[in-house]
Amino acid sequence: MSHVKLTELVKQFEDVTAVDGVSLDIPDESFTVLVGPSGCGKTTTLRLIAGLEKATSGDIEIGDEVVNDKRAYERDIAMVFQNYALYPHKTVRGNMRFGLEQHNMEEEIIEERVKEAAELLQIEELLDRRPSELSGGQQQRVALGRAIVRDPAVFLMDEPLSNLDAKLRVKMRAELNKLHDELSTTTVYVTHDQVEAMTLADQIAVMDDGEIQQVGAPTEVYMNPRNMFVAGFLGSPSMNFLEGTLEESSTGKFELDIGGETHDVPDEFIEHLGGHLGERVVLGIRPENIALNKDGVPANVHPATVNVVEPQGEKTVLELTLDTGQNIKAAVDPDTTVERGDEVNLRFDRDSLQYFDPKTGESLSFDAKSEQQVTA
Repeated sequence: MSHVKLTELVKQFEDVTAVDGVSLDIPDESFTVLVGPSGCGKTTTLRLIAGLEKATSGDIEIGDEVVNDKRAYERDIAMVFQNYALYPHKTVRGNMRFGLEQHNMEEEIIEERVKEAAELLQIEELLDRRPSELSGGQQQRVALGRAIVRDPAVFLMDEPLSNLDAKLRVKMRAELNKLHDELSTTTVYVTHDQVEAMTLADQIAVMDDGEIQQVGAPTEVYMNPRNMFVAGFLGSPSMNFLEGTLEESSTGKFELDIGGETHDVPDEFIEHLGGHLGERVVLGIRPENIALNKDGVPANVHPATVNVVEPQGEKTVLELTLDTGQNIKAAVDPDTTVERGDEVNLRFDRDSLQYFDPKTGESLSFDAKSEQQVTA
């Protein structure tokens, strides 16, 4: 078993708390991604697991063993760094062999492991070259190969694709997915790139200010964020937030008054929003869940003016101003024909609406959404 468990993990640097009470279960054979903005504590958390930093308090378990007092080389982990950290004077073969040689492994086993890893990564023809003779993608493969030959209990990866160009990053993401399927080694991966997080992970942990904000399957976290930070961080363009006052109509329905414009709240949220009548509530809607209203149905239609049109190939992003004065973005079909200054009507997908408490940032619709996912 090579699961990893973090319990109330804290790391302080003098008066700065970089990791603040992080608790996280990383299942055996999972691909878990720590994602968040720069400075959120994700890399420090990874370094704590690796043994490169000593925890101020809390526990780190690998398998069924607490490893707080074990040195990095005693933790049965292999780490892939952002800068690859290859030895420039050694060949590819020498770089891949080095860690095994330090453990006095038999020559026959070393050669067999290097050969197998090189075949897996398709770098057999590079074994006698030095790092300076390799492209960025080839160096990244060598760094992965050096980790693979160790046959560790856990792979730790610190933004290993960040130095690659966009096209190569897409290719290497696919190769990492394939590699994990073949090796089934527990992997903890750090990135600030939400696309990497969503495409690589079977579990993501969204971090901010040294704390984990939400853990779950990528699609679940994306569709049902626990707070406004998670909702705004995941997604490009990010979620729109419209603040208004929650009111009850004469028919007992809930309405959100957004600057004089009324938004009808779906009935499934009434139970969860009931305690906030008369208070300010934030409506969240993702740009891809906004469409131009073309069927003439007047209910829940939001008039707006187009400010910017951004064709992006698979979609066109519109920056608009609602008649209430609030700005909003919509991601519409690429064949949509609108121009700056056009007046349009927007329709929100009712199944994709989110509601938040503006004072705490916490989701008011999380439980209702969770119930919908269970019954779906």
